[in-house]
Amino acid sequence: MPDEHGFNRRKLLTALAGLTLVSATLPKALANTESHSKNSRTLVAYFSRSGSTKVIAGVIHRNLHTDLFVIEPEIAYPEDYFKTVEQAQAERQQAIKPAIKNNVINLEYYQTIYLGFPIWGTSIPPVVQTFLSTHNFANKKLIPFITHGGYGIGDSEDVLAELAPLAQRVTPLVIECGQERRTTETVIGWLASSIT
Repeated sequence: MPDEHGFNRRKLLTALAGLTLVSATLPKALANTESHSKNSRTLVAYFSRSGSTKVIAGVIHRNLHTDLFVIEPEIAYPEDYFKTVEQAQAERQQAIKPAIKNNVINLEYYQTIYLGFPIWGTSIPPVVQTFLSTHNFANKKLIPFITHGGYGIGDSEDVLAELAPLAQRVTPLVIECGQERRTTETVIGWLASSIT
């Protein structure tokens, strides 16, 4: 029997090889709730702030014909990057797991779950930790895809092991994307110098 995951992984990597994160666009199928494909037993669930993780989720979704779920906090994070960083740090330090807007209906139906998230402060964002702790991943194949701004995956493997201990975890896809902090600081510095 052929290795379906290996085939799908090769197909995904081929698709990602030609991906330009800045110019890629996503279909309208990326909604706040599940988008059902006929007879799909695979789900892509992701959280994205700057859009990089969303782009990768879209590539996986389109190429593997999966269902799709957007992980969103009940109360949105601030649009300002630095305020979001401050809030996420406070949540992490106080072990707060913010409520999420929606849950996956019938997670037991899915055999394979691709889970996408950026690394925040060397860890999994608190809202994704809420998602992991409020859903049962026992006997599911959990395939993370992780974006980061240059600091690697941090303690995400440990957090996944703690919050989804009975999942069959697969080696994650890890991609360094443009760092939002660096971009923001560069633009702010440029604006300051152009005003004077």
